[in-house]
Amino acid sequence: MNPAVLSLICGVGFGTLAVVLMLPMTFPDKRTALIAAFASRFAIGSLIPLVVLPVPGFAKGALVGLLISLPDAIVTKAYVPILAVGVAGGAIIGFLATHAAN
Repeated sequence: MNPAVLSLICGVGFGTLAVVLMLPMTFPDKRTALIAAFASRFAIGSLIPLVVLPVPGFAKGALVGLLISLPDAIVTKAYVPILAVGVAGGAIIGFLATHAAN
């Protein structure tokens, strides 16, 4: 599959999943929280298929997920849920992107 198309699919998919997971939660400014979550997860999903690192796909995805999720986790102090979803989702996308390219 074309890496640019895969990048968009993964970005939109992971961003949408993040928004769906956050819909039942309450926030002082829910709209802003949902937009920020979508943007962060979109960045993870869209970058992983385009990044080239000398490691297995799942490790590349987990690393990208960790690095992009870390600022959000620090600001919100919600380390475990934000980092866990970012790393796990990144690892899954990295695995899928590696196998979609072959």
